[in-house]
Amino acid sequence: MPTKATSEHGRSLLIVESPSKVKTISGYLGDAFIVESSMGHIRDLPQPSELPDELKKGPVGKFAVNIDEDFTPYYVVNSDKKKKVTELKRLLKESDALYLATDGDREGEAIAWHLFEVLKPKVPVYRLTFPEITKEAIERGFENLREIDNDLVDAQETRRVLDRIYGYELSPVLWRKVSRGLSAGRVQSVATRLVVERERERMAFRSATYWDLTGTFATSDNQAFTAKLSAVDGSRVATGKDFADSGELKPASAGKVAHLDEAAASSLATALEQAAFSVRSVETKPYTRRPAVPFTTSTLQQEAARKLRFSSRSTMQVAQRLYENGYITYMRTDSVALSDQATKAARKQATELYGPEFVPASPRTYSSKSKNAQEAHEAIRPAGDSFRTPDAVKNALSVDEFRLYELIWKRTVASQMADAKGSTASIRLGATAADGRDAEFSASGTVITFRGFLAAYEEGKDLARGEEGNAKDGREDKRLPNLTEGQGLTGSDIAAAKHATSPPPRYTEASLVKAMDELGIGRPSTYAAVISTIMDRGYVNNRGGTLIPSWVAFSVVRLLEEYFAKYVDYEFTAEMEEDLDRIARGEESRTTWLSNFYFGGEATRGLKPIVDNLGDIDARAINSIEVAPGINLRVGKFGPYLEAGGEIDTETGEIKDPVRANVPADLAPDELTEEKVAELMEQGKNDGRELGADPETGRTVVARDGRYGPYVTEVIPEMTEEEIAAWMEAQPTEYYKNGRAKPKKKPKAEKPRTGSLFKSMDLATVTLEDALKLMSLPRVVGTDAEGVEITAQNGRFGPYLKKGTDSRSLETEDQIFNITLEQALEIYSQPKQRGRGTAKPPLAELGVDPVSEKKIVVKDGRFGPYITDGVTNITVPRSETIESLTHTRAVELLAEKRAKGPVKRKTAAKKSAPKKPVAKKATAKKAPAKKPAAKKAS
Repeated sequence: MPTKATSEHGRSLLIVESPSKVKTISGYLGDAFIVESSMGHIRDLPQPSELPDELKKGPVGKFAVNIDEDFTPYYVVNSDKKKKVTELKRLLKESDALYLATDGDREGEAIAWHLFEVLKPKVPVYRLTFPEITKEAIERGFENLREIDNDLVDAQETRRVLDRIYGYELSPVLWRKVSRGLSAGRVQSVATRLVVERERERMAFRSATYWDLTGTFATSDNQAFTAKLSAVDGSRVATGKDFADSGELKPASAGKVAHLDEAAASSLATALEQAAFSVRSVETKPYTRRPAVPFTTSTLQQEAARKLRFSSRSTMQVAQRLYENGYITYMRTDSVALSDQATKAARKQATELYGPEFVPASPRTYSSKSKNAQEAHEAIRPAGDSFRTPDAVKNALSVDEFRLYELIWKRTVASQMADAKGSTASIRLGATAADGRDAEFSASGTVITFRGFLAAYEEGKDLARGEEGNAKDGREDKRLPNLTEGQGLTGSDIAAAKHATSPPPRYTEASLVKAMDELGIGRPSTYAAVISTIMDRGYVNNRGGTLIPSWVAFSVVRLLEEYFAKYVDYEFTAEMEEDLDRIARGEESRTTWLSNFYFGGEATRGLKPIVDNLGDIDARAINSIEVAPGINLRVGKFGPYLEAGGEIDTETGEIKDPVRANVPADLAPDELTEEKVAELMEQGKNDGRELGADPETGRTVVARDGRYGPYVTEVIPEMTEEEIAAWMEAQPTEYYKNGRAKPKKKPKAEKPRTGSLFKSMDLATVTLEDALKLMSLPRVVGTDAEGVEITAQNGRFGPYLKKGTDSRSLETEDQIFNITLEQALEIYSQPKQRGRGTAKPPLAELGVDPVSEKKIVVKDGRFGPYITDGVTNITVPRSETIESLTHTRAVELLAEKRAKGPVKRKTAAKKSAPKKPVAKKATAKKAPAKKPAAKKAS
């Protein structure tokens, strides 16, 4: 690896993707290289509206892809990368060689190709990759120079064109039939369907109850353990797994299991109070547990969510920084394999830290089941030929970086450690009850005698169905006494226990990533972006770590299932990923594949003919779901609502007025039970109820059922055309500078007074007197000694006082109307502190901002939670939860907000010079080493 300048200009230009790598790599390469970053992709497909006029009406105009000429993309340099391209061209003129060291996956290969096409180098060109940013990896990179892999580039370009076609054909259908601003995507729509299907299962679920017994059993020397009833009269006792989601026993279990009710379980418990128990069988088996395989992108996201409470997005952002700064290997990978150097490093560290007995005689080898040609060829692990312990890097990393590095380090080291060993005992014991029934109990437990890899790391797991209240299965590390068959036991505390089946658990980010990975949907490296997208689009909300679909998502998924079923089919989506892999391996032509996808082939129907022949889509039906007999939930422009009636009266032939009710925005779909529907419909019947006329204005006051709760408001009559004309006539005439009269504007509609109902009020019983009081708020209590006004108000979090920017909570809603100035001043005389009667504390505290040097907190604002350091505010992204926010992420968001500066008004964009569509052809440059075959593009 050259480190000193020796050639004509004396230097070579090496381009990486991220600026974070530049300093580290420059330090290793010395002055023989100029190291610069491309800042990611330098060009992409433009929006069709940005195309030159002469291309908008041709085959390029719809997608910025020439669908008539081999699906050739029309690329343009991104507007924010033009300065970067100019800079790279200048540096290239001063260099004797160009080294393209972008990442080793499809995206990285495509970036290298785009750089080659745009820079048009006249010097030797070399392609190399760095799976980790260490001196050893960089040296190995220079030992393995190669050409640009055009098959990988083809695969990435196919994926980009595919996603453009998919989104641009399906999204307009959603705009017309569901709502403007929605989008469809090859992976995001399938991910949304997964979440919606799980919620449908929860909505259809009916709980079943069943009973069993638990008891404590002791030997003659008082060694006690607990056991659970497992059989009655030879029939296995029913458990939750025996019931279907309908609440009935599954056909395979019906008639074969004992389904105990409360009476049967309680009577059996009573009948066993004096029973003589004995051991019926003892079975002991050796226990062996192997370590988890090293991390892939998918498993890292899952484990970080379980153990660190990181969102997928946060995990990838932190991992990116660790990679770029030389702490871990490349974080986008499907491989579980470790290099020989890594295996030796892990075994050496395990031996040093835990002892030679914790390391097996021969190295463990892992291989991936995936044939994926896109990703890097090694698992995610600590960087280097020898690993740095977490303690060694702690002071150099942020809190989040350290936690993720420690997780990766533990998993890697544990993967080369010995199996955990122990024994598992299963015991059956029983007795004949006083009423003649035979009862058999069972207990099991595992005793770990050698912890092996568990000394370093234990993999987390998502709770299985029925385990919502149990973190463990109760088996591991549960020691049972040494028992022999026929041994007598004394039973005590035998009691009946009631159980209920639980609905399928909602997806978490971790379990959704796992499901997508197992189904082969999308790329693990894109899962974080996919989950962020479906949240940002409003399809899915994160509540307490679980993913809940919106009603809009139900409409979107239903439309896609009914009219584009193939394109949200899990197997079809997985097959598309396999097809992209075949293109990446050079086994399939991108042009042929895209043509079959879009236009169709002999055995397949393409997307275009499907879209062109959709026929009529009943938007009302798509946006309707029956939630109770005769009652439908409809997804409207202003949110979901319930509707009943509206049918034709058979006697009069007239259409009955429908009864409508709003659905609360925070109500999850599976919480909309028939009982809740009846409650909301009853409330909806009072929507629009007239309370009377305001004696001061004469305006009618009505009670309304709003999406965010019940409220009262006044009805302001609309002005007639004559009144509007008279009003405009009375206005003075204004003139332009040229002397022409300006047209007079119509009067602005007067905003009605409104007031939210107190929690103690009901829409059906609220009176005119109550309404007038509510609409009069805020109430002026008085002024303090400095003349500052104090008001009493009702807010989102309850009643409060306000003086300037200082707010203090009130204890009851009634205080809004009866608190005196003296009492208000007394409240303000007290120091402001946390607790009842004070302002709400921050939702989270995230440390100190390095720029402003002020505390970063998360507060609940009018439009939702936001991050602030007291100077800069930024709304918490919808794709992230408050629980998952970290100090690092908060600093990033505040920095991004500062960088944007104040919001500027949009101005008309200047038209760019016409560019010709690209045409691919292979080229090669003369060079003393391997060089890339490249494609042309404008």
